[in-house]
Amino acid sequence: MHFSFVEKLGLSVLIGAWLVYGTNFLGSTLVSVTPHAPAMQVAAKEAAGDAGSAAAAAPVDIMPLIAAADPAEGQKVFGKCKACHNADKGGANQVGPNLWNVVGGPHAHSATFTYSSVIAGMHDKTWSYEELNAFLTSPKTYAPGTKMTFAGLSKPQDRAAVIAFLRGQSDSPLPLP
Repeated sequence: MHFSFVEKLGLSVLIGAWLVYGTNFLGSTLVSVTPHAPAMQVAAKEAAGDAGSAAAAAPVDIMPLIAAADPAEGQKVFGKCKACHNADKGGANQVGPNLWNVVGGPHAHSATFTYSSVIAGMHDKTWSYEELNAFLTSPKTYAPGTKMTFAGLSKPQDRAAVIAFLRGQSDSPLPLP
């Protein structure tokens, strides 16, 4: 038998298609495509700037930590805040308000700063140690809609140190707990 080129080409395409189909069928038969249950569940960490761990850290009693905190360490941690705030007496507002006299003072304490409506609406509340701890844990959780983009301080020791530092940045520091 003598086959033309076109017949040979057609037969080779047909055999190739049968091989692909057969291999696919055989592979599907031999290998299960249903996913297996994982051997153990791993909790995913939230990558949103410590927000998940900050929320978990909120119930910590901050008062003993503030009493034992070192304001000098708080000044170092406050370095994260310096991009937007200063705590100098008579210092100008920056992206955020000046934080002189903030501890024990009212929310929205600076008359020369334009606060978000959320913080401005809290002007009758006082920045107590507990309020500052809650705010520094997660500003977005404490005041949804705030203009502050900082994710918060997840470590209670860091929050206590910053609060101890800010306590000293005042004309009349609030008494320690």
